[in-house]
Amino acid sequence: MDINELKNISIKNLKGIGDKNGSLFARLNIESVYDLIYYFPRTYKKLPELKNVSQINEGETVAIRLKMADDFYFKKTAKNAVTTVTGFDVYGKVSLAFFRVTYLRSMLKPGTEWVFIGTVKRKGRQYALEMPVIMKVSEYIEGLRHLQSVYSLTKGINSKTISKFVYEALNDYGPFEDSLDEKVLKETGLPSFTNALSDIHFPIDDTYFKNARDRLSFDEFYEFFTKLNILKQQVNKCESAFSFIETAEYSRLITALPYNLTKGQSDCLNDILNDLTSGYVMNRLVQGDVGSGKTIVAFLACVLSYSNGYQSAFMAPTEVLASQHYLKFKELNDRYNLNMNIVFLSGSVSASDKKKIYAELESGDCNLVVGTHALIQEGVNFNNLALVVTDEQHRFGVLQRDSLYQKGNKPHVLSLSATPIPGTLANVYYTDMQISLIKDKPQNRIPIKTGIRKAAERVDGLRFLYSKVREGQQAIVVCPMIEENEDTDLSNVNDYSEYLKELMPDTVRIGVLHGRMKPYEKTRVMQYFANGDIDILVSTTVIEVGIDVPNATVILIENAERFGLSTLHQLRGRVGRGSKESYCILIDSSPEDVENERLKVMLESDDGFHIADEDLRLRGPGDIVGVRQSGDLNFKIADIYRDKDLFIKAKKYADLKFS
Repeated sequence: MDINELKNISIKNLKGIGDKNGSLFARLNIESVYDLIYYFPRTYKKLPELKNVSQINEGETVAIRLKMADDFYFKKTAKNAVTTVTGFDVYGKVSLAFFRVTYLRSMLKPGTEWVFIGTVKRKGRQYALEMPVIMKVSEYIEGLRHLQSVYSLTKGINSKTISKFVYEALNDYGPFEDSLDEKVLKETGLPSFTNALSDIHFPIDDTYFKNARDRLSFDEFYEFFTKLNILKQQVNKCESAFSFIETAEYSRLITALPYNLTKGQSDCLNDILNDLTSGYVMNRLVQGDVGSGKTIVAFLACVLSYSNGYQSAFMAPTEVLASQHYLKFKELNDRYNLNMNIVFLSGSVSASDKKKIYAELESGDCNLVVGTHALIQEGVNFNNLALVVTDEQHRFGVLQRDSLYQKGNKPHVLSLSATPIPGTLANVYYTDMQISLIKDKPQNRIPIKTGIRKAAERVDGLRFLYSKVREGQQAIVVCPMIEENEDTDLSNVNDYSEYLKELMPDTVRIGVLHGRMKPYEKTRVMQYFANGDIDILVSTTVIEVGIDVPNATVILIENAERFGLSTLHQLRGRVGRGSKESYCILIDSSPEDVENERLKVMLESDDGFHIADEDLRLRGPGDIVGVRQSGDLNFKIADIYRDKDLFIKAKKYADLKFS
């Protein structure tokens, strides 16, 4: 069976998933059988060794086989449901307690035997387990044969439930067609696709897991390079329909700016000018660190297009960021009397305004349109689109960028990215582009002060954060999760925001932002923060790109040891965008006696390219998922830093396909 067919099969087709379970899975963005199979574990653990009552000790996590007594007790109140029952073997008794569970009476009948897994506590003279995992004896024996998958969860669903339905899905719909032929499998030593899917969820040991991860990572890289090669064939060395010269208007604006461009900016503009006047279609990436001044370079390119009589389109990944660019460009246009007609286009623009904008674009009256992915929607037509700029280009997939490219008559393409990629990988990843680097930063940029604090020192960090809020500045707190997860103690935005509301005075305005919110909700929250209507924004890494708030001067990142260095650097770049001194506080939740070498890199450097190289060097093979990237790098399991050898190998085989 073709695995892609499962995208159209509802998860409710699996036996045992009704509306209730279906809604819980939907909260994890699992709606089809395909989504379920591709919902990979975040880590694995081994079942503990089976013990009897005489062998257990307080504080141990154990597996113990017990027979049920006849003292089952259940009490339900408005706020809770409590179940207690005693289990015993020939050596003694254990008290078992469960909370907010209502279905156990039919399971834990007197005389039945189960295996319970949990941490041993002492209740008087008797041992006790609270909320232990319950397994059939046969299920436990079977579970010893492989590692146990641990998934990211939501309230009401556990890893055991997810594993059960994944197992059913693989059995009901497998085996699956393999996208790689026997020759490639033999040369790479990778397992079959079907085996890889099974072993990523139920690996016998670390070797099976690694082989499965390598195969699925290779597939993601291979698919990416296949798409990239298709785009490359369309763009590379294509003659341009637009004739460019260096205009007086363009040169006048550079001279009129109240600051001197850095060497990196000047070199980059020379590259762009040479491309535009070469007679061939430009496909150039400007890679610059946060705060290096990429946006003014892009605007100058748009001015050059306008002064040559052409249109430009500037696409940003979020509405708030696009709006901020639009207002900045309008201000520059007015200040320097450029007489450009600049318009803004996004999903929230009214139907009547869209109609007017569409007409201006089609007639050529509009010189520059700034917006979101709304620019690539049906109904948007240009008169003489000569330049397409995509900001934070890694946030857009290959096909999205291609859709905007198709709007014109092979327009020039300029992409901006603040995500540094190590030099060992950049030339592979950006195989279809010419690259310009802006490594220096404007002289007026104040370096961000960065500090590391252990979790026990969190309150000190929050006290400092509050001192800046009291001065009228704004702050960001980043948590790795959205809500509480029974399998981890990671900070989550929902609980953290409530914690801050209790900790801070009522006058402090606290907002919440995460990826599960609807687009208009995210836009509204980011706009409130940009306008100064939120003092402290508690967010997941969705804040990494998409907002520019000069008044935000402090960012506190919880569980910093869980993030890749490049992600931490991007998050740090959310502050320090104004004239005030700014601060980044990294909360390290690893054990007190562990000094985190990776986090120390953040203290030593603010150079994103150096940090990316260190990220590649230091990131260990124990990282299962790696950094969550977006757009072209939205891989479910692959990681270009950890899997660089597979990344390069996948490119080789994808290129052979097109040779």
